[in-house]
Amino acid sequence: MLNAGDAEAFLVARFGRRVSEVSAVGQGAWSRAYGFRRDGAEYIVRFSALDEDFHKDRIAARYSSPDLPIPAVVEIGETQDGFFAISKRASGEFLDDLSEVEMGKLLPSLFAALDAARRVDLSSSTGYGSWSADGNAPHASWRAALLTIAEDPPGERTHGWRGRLIASPTGSGPFEKAFTRLDALIPDFVEDRHLIHSDLLNFNVLVADSQISAVIDWGCAMYGDFLYDLAWFEFWSPWYRAWRGIDFRSEAIRHYSSIGLSVPRFEERLTCCLIHIGLAAQAYNAFKERWDALEETARRTLEVARASP
Repeated sequence: MLNAGDAEAFLVARFGRRVSEVSAVGQGAWSRAYGFRRDGAEYIVRFSALDEDFHKDRIAARYSSPDLPIPAVVEIGETQDGFFAISKRASGEFLDDLSEVEMGKLLPSLFAALDAARRVDLSSSTGYGSWSADGNAPHASWRAALLTIAEDPPGERTHGWRGRLIASPTGSGPFEKAFTRLDALIPDFVEDRHLIHSDLLNFNVLVADSQISAVIDWGCAMYGDFLYDLAWFEFWSPWYRAWRGIDFRSEAIRHYSSIGLSVPRFEERLTCCLIHIGLAAQAYNAFKERWDALEETARRTLEVARASP
């Protein structure tokens, strides 16, 4: 992918000398991002070998609201080696870097954002699970979407993960045990479809003045049980030692009670989401051959599976 000099050359070639202050701002698993100014306004340009995530960001931006701010994608196109996307730049610090006190102050805004995602009208789309660049997802039910986590089809970005998992020091045993528990636990009646970001950590949420100022990178987004995004914080909280005093599950229960929202079979549904998150992390870490991370996520997945109701 392009370095900062290449990015500046690309932008100058495209927009002329109106471009300034090009600087690296981050690198994800599938793209590299740079900030820049053009005609006094601030933007982000991202480069990737794939364009699907960029189109998902454009679709997600349609659902932007004061409680769920999503930067607009102003252009998507091709480069010599792949694709680019230009978005409006949001300001703020990353949620991942907040202290416990700061995260505590953010919780009302965080739950407001999750509520806004839950209320999004998805009637123009179909399916469950990870949705593609056309806004539709491939599965007929939430159960089917969750259980495909055990599949390793050719053509997927992480194809080959299963063979690497089997050959890894951790092996496939923990994965299979947790998957069996997931299969037995998924409630059949969860058929509501909600917008799920599915990656609300990893520097994908910006915060300013104890309010969420932007939710970015919708490449992992899904349709399904809205508890999934809550489970994301619950599952990964041991990795964020600064937040050790925050019980995201209890905070969510209090929030749902305060807004009068009934969540049938809350514990089972949340646990299914937790197990799925752990299984997906194992698959990804196996694909990347991150053996220490694989061992950690396998241990955490079994922990939440064994604690299931």
